[in-house]
Amino acid sequence: MAAAFMIFGGAMAIFEGIAAITKDTVFLATRHYVFEFSLAGWGWIHLILGIVLVFAGCAVISGALWARFFGVSIAGLGAIANFLWLPYYPLWALVLIAINLLVIWALCTGMHREADAA
Repeated sequence: MAAAFMIFGGAMAIFEGIAAITKDTVFLATRHYVFEFSLAGWGWIHLILGIVLVFAGCAVISGALWARFFGVSIAGLGAIANFLWLPYYPLWALVLIAINLLVIWALCTGMHREADAA
């Protein structure tokens, strides 16, 4: 379940990044925001995080233990990036925050179940 959500959330982040890089008109123009980057700068951040999240999801499918720890850290970075993205596209950012938190929960729960079985 965690790997599927990671791939889905990564694909959504990739689409978000591409839309921001092309300066789509669906994003809000904010002024005096503390974390004020250009729209293209935020697009590159989300594009790179999305690609890494898809890669980590594929690694979790393969069963690698390092992929779980890597996935937790990348999903955490994705949640933080989308929290900072809230003023630009609030609904999309909230959905991706929820998906990233669900990924973190699923990866950590899976680790506990494997430790209990051993």
